[in-house]
This record gives sequence, structure tokens and C-alpha cells, in this order.
Amino acid sequence: MLRSLHRLPGLAAAILVIVLAASGAALSVFTAMERWQAPPARDVAVTTTAQLAGRVKDAFPGVEQIKRSPSGQITAFYFRDDVPHAAIIDPLTGLGIASHTRSPTERWLTNLHRSLFLGDGGRMAAAAGAGAMLLLSFSGLALLARRSGGWRKIFAAARGSAPGRWHVTLARVAAPGFILSSLTALVMFAGTFGILPKGSEPPAIPSMVSGQSGYSPADMPLLQATPLSQLRELSFPYAGDKTDVFTLKTDTGDGFIDQGTGQTLAWTPHDAWQRFNEAIYMLHTGHGAWWLGLLLGMAALAAPVLSATGFLMWLAGRRSRPRIAHNAAPGRANTVILVGSESGTTWGFAASLHKSLTAAGQHVHVAEMDRFAPHSYSHAERLLILTATYGDGDAPASARQFLTRLAELPAAPEMRIAILGFGERQFAAYCAFAHEVARQAARKGWKSLIPMDTVDRQSPQDFARWGRALGKAMGIDLELAHHPAAPRAHQLTLISRRDYGAEIQAPSAILRFALPQRGMLARLSGKAIARFEAGDLIGMMPRGSNVPRFYSLASGSDDGFIEICVSRHPGGLCSGQLLALRPGDTIIGFIRRNDAFRPARNRKPVIMIGAGTGIGPLAGFARANDSRRPMHLYFGARHPRSDLLYEEELRRWHAEGRLETALAAFSRAGKGAYVQDIIMRDAARLRTLIENGAQILVCGSRDMANGVQAALAEILLPSGLTPVALKAKGQYAEDVY
Repeated sequence: MLRSLHRLPGLAAAILVIVLAASGAALSVFTAMERWQAPPARDVAVTTTAQLAGRVKDAFPGVEQIKRSPSGQITAFYFRDDVPHAAIIDPLTGLGIASHTRSPTERWLTNLHRSLFLGDGGRMAAAAGAGAMLLLSFSGLALLARRSGGWRKIFAAARGSAPGRWHVTLARVAAPGFILSSLTALVMFAGTFGILPKGSEPPAIPSMVSGQSGYSPADMPLLQATPLSQLRELSFPYAGDKTDVFTLKTDTGDGFIDQGTGQTLAWTPHDAWQRFNEAIYMLHTGHGAWWLGLLLGMAALAAPVLSATGFLMWLAGRRSRPRIAHNAAPGRANTVILVGSESGTTWGFAASLHKSLTAAGQHVHVAEMDRFAPHSYSHAERLLILTATYGDGDAPASARQFLTRLAELPAAPEMRIAILGFGERQFAAYCAFAHEVARQAARKGWKSLIPMDTVDRQSPQDFARWGRALGKAMGIDLELAHHPAAPRAHQLTLISRRDYGAEIQAPSAILRFALPQRGMLARLSGKAIARFEAGDLIGMMPRGSNVPRFYSLASGSDDGFIEICVSRHPGGLCSGQLLALRPGDTIIGFIRRNDAFRPARNRKPVIMIGAGTGIGPLAGFARANDSRRPMHLYFGARHPRSDLLYEEELRRWHAEGRLETALAAFSRAGKGAYVQDIIMRDAARLRTLIENGAQILVCGSRDMANGVQAALAEILLPSGLTPVALKAKGQYAEDVY
């Protein structure tokens, strides 16, 4: 429901919202320009309305009206030789300092913004646009809070595609301005059409006047008691008409003054509704607070970008759901696949699974998890669930009703179930919804075909491993070759390598590749490689395979090269090819951002823990530590003389202050120790650092990461903290394989 509330108004009202936002942004510039032309505040502070009126009357005998705008600019409207004129006034002299002409562009923009040139119908349309903007702002913030894992994490680093990151980043900055502008616009609309009171009525025009004229405005008591800073408008009597009066409008009330005696004939103070409506006008237009107007204008400029990025995200979601050929009807299928997806990527895995099972002779039906209907699966022998997790453990868009429907079943279905979760392991809520589905199914007594499993970061290797287990349980040979859509790939040329581990028959290397084209022409043509930082991922495409293998980067774009650490895996196609490269050789690769695994943008300490080639991104963080924030590295290797990667750099970075601590454990030297052991030895200092807000970054094998987490749980026990709680706060991140 929340997603629909955000998407539908956005798609339906995009053009209207863009027009209102763009015109409002342009009008805010005129408000600021008016403020710059206003007299200095000190001039206004020492001048009364009576003094100003007397000076202007002397300078412009034909004056008809004096206006003071909320910005402080004073304008006199007068006739000279029966020709109307207007001048901007210096309040200290009453003389004109510049002619005053309202810009035709400003008038045009004002009419466009208020009514779209359509009168009352246009005002109603503009109010509808403001309502759509308000709904988009609140629903967007609620969606962002849910996706981030709570309101406290709403400013966490944006993840996902470039349009998605731009959309989230701009929305967080512009949403307060959108909310204020749209709320005040709706209140002004309600006042214009009588839905809300406008406030006190102006006083009635007096029927009895002195019939005299000539009293100097400089001597009128009411004008003398009115500071110039409170003046809004002073209208002079019509020349030659002794029955006319002075009309005064101020911040506090409105009144009339006899032109012959200077006496106040009527006065009506402003009531609470009047002051409320004037405050709303100021908050919406910035008149009287030019800086607020500019801020709202800058926020409004985000509307076209948000509309474009929102449309691109919607379009990508539509395109990411593949068309599944030969999808069997539910009643004919012997295998049913249900999909829980938020952004659409899980559908790609479902399509690959459907294709492979169909090729193996199965009749397969694929549908959303929300279409779960066991009574329709009359021939089904198994049900396979592929689901992502949304936000902090919630159901994704296509699975919101599944658990409710499961709970309503009187008994578990007879067909067996297999559950595969998709997520990113470094997040505390990794595959949380898939785990909840597994718990509810087990509570219902639903028998499993194979144990629940997970896929980390859309890994084709994890998916293929699960497919082999599924095929074994089904009694068929099942090889799942999923080919996710890859970004534009580039040819990478190796420029240097450093080899390690030959003495212990565990080859590994630091490989450095030249940075592909970076010029403006390359960027415009799309041939330049995307900007990256240490901790991001590079997908390598080995020859003979369309499935990328991902490696954590040990360098950033500003280093001028691409660097990774690689170790040989038995039977590993990509690692074997990488370790066989010599300077000048090439391989194909592409960048994938990994915003969740990098030092937070603050000055708090960073605790980096890794083993083997997991030291790569941690070394990259130290290399980029130009600000010399406290960084503490704990890493494990086999032997100091065989595979101590970055040995020389670690010494240099420590001497330069980029690394405050660098402690190593070697499993094949001396008595043998692992990184968990040196963590336990330094428990007291680590506990203090973590209690004071230090961030923990762990990179390496899954077994190592599990051991580190167990050690940290023991270390933190006295403080009441846990690794799970730290992950939830964004203080603990993992990059494991």
C-alpha cells in the first residue's frame, strides 16, 4: 500500500509537480533580488512611518501610495504630469534611488505558479499538485525509513543503481522543503476558497470626516506611533477630494486617518487567523525571509530530477522482471516456484530456475508469493520459494500477503518446500524474511525438500550450489547457470603483480591493472569505467564463462589503478586465469558499488579485521586514510615469509600515521594463531574503542568472519553490546566469501 501511495501520484502528477516546483524555484530568486535592493536595516530602525511619509510627500507631491514589502524595499507610486510613476525610496531622505518596474517574467511566473493561467480551475489543479507533492514526500520518507531499517538510519549511505542513489540522496535533502511548500500551499488554497477563515475584516470606511485637508502626514499621531519596520501600505487621499482619507495597513492592524485633522478615524487590529495566514504566506513565498525562499527554491529544483530518477527506477523494475516462456498452468505443474522480489532481480533467478527445470522435463509454474494458493496446485510435488528481504526484515513487494495466507491454512500442504533467500550478508537483516518464512513453514509442519539456503549479493555461484542440492533431492542432474545483467565491461590490462605463497603451495598475488579511459569524451560515450573506492567490487569475466566472479577492490579511482588480491581456489576457473596473467595480458571486468562496506564518513576509529586476500580492501582503506583517522588492522596469514601481503606498505602506512595499529597472526609459524586469537589478546582496548563508537569492518572467508564474530561477542559481553546489535546500528559490516 505504501509503495502504491508513492508511485501512483508520482507517475500521474509528475508534470504538474515539475511545473509548480520549477516556477516556485524561479520566483524565489526574485524574492532574494528584492531583498538585496532593500534599504539597510539600520535605516528602517531609526525611521517612523510619519517621517517617511513627510519626506516622500516633499519629494513627490503627487504621491498616491507608499508600500513596504516584507523584504524591506520601499516603493512610492506617484503621478507626474498626469503620468504614473514608481520609484524605490531611500527612507532616510525620501528620495528615489531607482525606478520600480515589476518584471513581466515575474508576473508570468506568478500566474503560472498560482493558477496555471486557468483561473479558479487552475488554482484547484495547483492545489492538487501540492497535495500530490505532500503525499509523495511523506510516503517517500516512510519507504526510505523502512528500506534503511528505521528512522534512525534514514541518512545511511544510499545503495543500488545510480538513479536509485540520486533519488534517495536528493529526497532526503529536499523532502523538508517539499513538505513545507506543499502544506503552506494547501493552507493558502483553503483560505482563498473560504475553507479556512482569512482573519479580521478591515475597518469600515468612516462616514463622517472633517471635510478639511492639508494636515501634514509627518505630524499625524498614528503614523508617528507606527515604526517604519511595521508599515505595509500607506495610501494618500485622492487629490482634491476632501472626503477621502489616509489608509494605513501595518503588521498589527489596519486603519483610517482624517486628512484634515490627523485624527485616527478607525482601527482594527489583526486577529490570530490573520497572523496565521500571513505567517503561512511568508513560509510559502519567502517574502520577509529571503533565505528561506532560496532554500525552498533550491529544494524545488530537485523535483525534476526526482521525477526522472523515479521514472527510471520504475522502468528498471518493470524491465527487470523477465518474461517466462512456457509457464505451466498451476493445475498442471509438478513444480511451483513462488517469487518474493522488491526490485525485480529475484525474478531473473526464478526465470533461470524455470528454464533449467523445464529442460529437465518438469512442468513448472512461476508466480508471485502473494498468489500462493495450495488448492490450485493439484499435481504439484514440490514448492520452491525464492525471496528477497525488504528493509529491516520485511516482506518484499510481491510477498506481503504470503505469511498471512500460510497462517490461514488448516494444515501444511502435502508437497515439500524448499526456500532460498537473497540478500547481502553484511546487513544485520540478511535474508531475514526468508528465515521467517522457513520458521512459519516449520511451525505449520510443512516438510522440507532441502534445508533453507541463501544467496549472497546475487552470487551465481551460490545459486548454482543450491541448484545442485535441489537436483540431487529431485533425482535429476540440475546445473543452474544464471547470467545476471552486467554493467558495461572494460578490458583491463595487467601492469604489475606481486606473488606470494609458493613456499606453502598456496599461490596468491596482488594484481594491479591500468585504469581504463577516463577523459571527458570517454565519459560522454559511456566508455569510461565508473568511479570506485576501495571496498567496491570488480566483476571479472573469465574466458569460457559468462558468469562473473567478484573481487573486493584494494584501490580507488584516485589511486590511478585497479588493484585486487587473488588466491588460487582448487578448480577455480577465474582465479586460475587471473594468476596466469603476466604484465600486458588482459581480462574483462566491470565495477559494482559496495557502499555498505567502507569506513563511515566521520572521525571515529575504524577496526579492520581480515585474513588472507581479505586484507585487500582493508589495505585500500589505509592507503586512502589521508586524514589520519585512527585505524587499527588485525589480519591473519599462514607464514610471515610466504604470504604476508602488503608487508612493506603496512610498515610505511604505520610510519605515516595512516595505520595506528597493525597486528598479525600466522597459522603456520611458531605455535600457530588465527586472527581471532590476536583479537582476544587485545580485548580490553577493542572493547573501549567499540564502546566509544568505533566501526568494525571484517573481510575474508565466511568461516573466518564467523570466528571473529564469536570472539567479538565474548569481548563485548561485559558492555552489553553484541555484533548483531552493532550491525543493526551500521557499526559492523562484513565482506565475506
